[in-house]
Amino acid sequence: MSTNISLKQFINGYLSLRDYAEHRLLPQMMVNVIKRTRLWELKDMYHCPVVGTCLSLDDLAKFARRFELESSQADAFTLHVAVVNHARTRNPLSKAIQKHLDAKYRHIIACFNQAKSDQEVEALWREFLNRGEGAGGMWAALTHKSVSEKTRELIYAEMHMLSHQVGAHHAVDMRKLRQLEQENLKLHDALDLMQRRYAQARSKWQQKLDKAIQLAESQCQQQHVIEKMQADLFKFESGQAITEMGKRLMTLVHENDKLLAAAERVNALEKSLHHAHAEIAKLKQERTALADQCAPFGSLAKEAVHSDDELMEGEQQTCAISLTARKCVLCVGGRVALLPQYRALAQRYGFSLIHHDGGLHESLSRLPELINKASTVICPTDSVSHAAYYLLKRYCKRQHKPCLLYKGAGISRFTQVLDQLTAGKSHLNGYAKDALPQMDAAGANNMQQH
Repeated sequence: MSTNISLKQFINGYLSLRDYAEHRLLPQMMVNVIKRTRLWELKDMYHCPVVGTCLSLDDLAKFARRFELESSQADAFTLHVAVVNHARTRNPLSKAIQKHLDAKYRHIIACFNQAKSDQEVEALWREFLNRGEGAGGMWAALTHKSVSEKTRELIYAEMHMLSHQVGAHHAVDMRKLRQLEQENLKLHDALDLMQRRYAQARSKWQQKLDKAIQLAESQCQQQHVIEKMQADLFKFESGQAITEMGKRLMTLVHENDKLLAAAERVNALEKSLHHAHAEIAKLKQERTALADQCAPFGSLAKEAVHSDDELMEGEQQTCAISLTARKCVLCVGGRVALLPQYRALAQRYGFSLIHHDGGLHESLSRLPELINKASTVICPTDSVSHAAYYLLKRYCKRQHKPCLLYKGAGISRFTQVLDQLTAGKSHLNGYAKDALPQMDAAGANNMQQH
C-alpha cells in the first residue's frame, strides 16, 4: 500500500515538473534563443523587393564581379534575377549580402531592436517609410525577430505598390525632364544673347564713365589751382604774406647767429688743436731726451741679463767674505720683472744683490738664511706679503741686522735707496712704523703681475 502511494507521489511530482518546464521555462528559453531572420530564411516573394530596393546597381555589380556570376553585368534585369535566385538558399553570395545589408543599415537595425512586439515593428516601419528611409526600414522589419508574417505581407504589398507608383512618376518625370531640357536650351541661348548685349553696353558705358572721371579730375585740379591762387592773392592783399615773410626772415637771422657761434667755436677748437700739436711736439722732444738719459740703464740691464747667472753663482761666495759682507744687500719683495735692473744698479753702487720675492713663489723658510748672509736688508713694503714683512722685521731685530723699509718698487725709488745705503742710512727703527706694508688691491695686482 505504501509502495503505491510513493509511486503516485513520484508520478504527480514528475508531471508537475514537466508542466512547469513546458509552460514556464521552455517559452522563456525560446524567447532568449530566437534571433533575427536571415535572408535565405525569408519567403521567396520577399527576395525580389529586398534585392531590388536595398541593393543599388553598383552593389549588384560588385557582387557579380566578386562571385563571378554568369549573367551579364551590363544587363541590370538579368543581374537582378541572378542575385534573387542565389538569395533563396544559403550560399557564400547570400551570406555576403546578409553581412552587407546588416552593416549598411546597422543604425536602423539598432532602432528596430528596441521594438518588443509586432505592433511596435509596424509603427517603426511606417515612421522610417515617411522619413524616406523605406529600404533600410523594410530590411530591419522583415528580419526582425518579433515581426509576424501578416506584417511582412503588409510591408511587401506597400513596397510593391510604391515601386509601381515610383515607376509611373518616373515616366512622368522623364517627360517633364525632356521638356525642361528643351526649355533650358532656349533659355541658355537667350541668356548668351543677353550677356553679349550686356557686355557691349557695359563697354560703351565704361568708356563714357572713364571720360567723365578724367574730366572731373581735371576740373578738380583746376579748382585747387584757382583756390590756391585766390588764397595767395588774399594773403598779399591782407598783408599776411608780408608778416609771414618777416617771421621767416627772423628765423633765418636766428639760424645765422647760431652758425656764426658755431664757427667761432670751430675756430677756438682749431686753436686748441694747434696748441695741442705744439704740446705734443714738445713732449716728443722731452721723450727723446729722456730716452737718451735712460740709454745707460738699458745697457746696464742687458749686461745684468747676461751676467745674472754668474752673479747668482758668486753671490754666496762674495757674501761669505767678512770684508765684503758689508756690501751684500738682500732685497725682499719688489718687482721681479725689474730684478735685472736692480742688480745692475747695485753693481754700479758697489753692492752685491741677492733677492727673495717675499713669499710670492719662493718659500719663506729660506728668508732667515738669506738674512744671515746679507750685510743689509731692504724691503719695498708695498710689494711684499704681510707674513714676509713681519718675519723680516722680527729676524732683523733679533740679529741686529740693518733693515731699510721703504715704499715704491720702481727704478727711481730703488736708486734713492741705494743712495741712502751708500750714505750709511740703514736702520730699522727709523722706518718701522711708517713702512708697514699697505697691501691694497693695486699692490696685490702689482705683485701678481711681476
